Amino acid sequence: MTIALFGNTSKSETMIEVSHILEFMKRNNVNVLLSQEIRQELNMRELPAFPEDWEGEQQPENIYGEPIDFAVSVGGDGTFLTTAATIGDKNIPILGINCGHLGFLADVQTKDVDQILAQLLAGEYTIEQRSLITVSCNKEGLILSPNALNEVAIMKQGFSSMISIEVKVNGEKLHTYHADGLVVSTPTGSTAYNLSIGGPLLVPQSRGIVLSPIATHSLTVRPLVVPDDWKFDLKVSTRYGNYLISVDGRSMILSDEIKLHIEKARYTVKLVQIGENSFLNSLRTKLNWGK
Repeated sequence: MTIALFGNTSKSETMIEVSHILEFMKRNNVNVLLSQEIRQELNMRELPAFPEDWEGEQQPENIYGEPIDFAVSVGGDGTFLTTAATIGDKNIPILGINCGHLGFLADVQTKDVDQILAQLLAGEYTIEQRSLITVSCNKEGLILSPNALNEVAIMKQGFSSMISIEVKVNGEKLHTYHADGLVVSTPTGSTAYNLSIGGPLLVPQSRGIVLSPIATHSLTVRPLVVPDDWKFDLKVSTRYGNYLISVDGRSMILSDEIKLHIEKARYTVKLVQIGENSFLNSLRTKLNWGK
């Protein structure tokens, strides 16, 4: 078996857990590839490491001559999103180990790591398919990392005035939002930014996309859930000529001459689920559902 290991190297507790996982894998004769960030951090700390880095742009094969079986993400949900973006459409299941806060995606607690990894090696797991959305624009090559497991957010910049976002759905005008922004969310991302601005929760298996305005200037406009095979065209108008777009936290500033297109991505992200680490369990234990 071969795994690729990713982690949030800015936190010392993450690197402690990375070292622990490396020792576990070595004891169990598992081949490990390291993200370049982990490799650099291990070298700085003069810690022993395995001999190969993960190269995200290459095919998922390595010096061991075999495909990568799993990716392990050590950190919080942000680290998991970065891992998913690096894996892309390579069809590699991801196991998330939580060294952050809530951990909806990275849902394995560090105290359970040895048991969970043992179950992974023994084949005692299930795979959950999670849908993504992808954003493109009328200027080719401008958005370099276009796929989002959580959300695409279109927002005003800083303390500037509200923006207007005209949205067409399948070619038909839906609405022009006058607001601080608009969040287009997947079911997975419904517990992230969408939830914080009053959007609805969707179970991950739902086949929907959520449109939730940020601080809308209309009492009659509310979040909307639509089928995930619908397509969206967005035209943003601003007083200062530009706006902010965030794709799973990867942000850039665009001119309001740039029009956006959002639709469901052509591939899914595969999450490794082990034991009681389910979405419903996360609602009960992390959001205190019903209490």
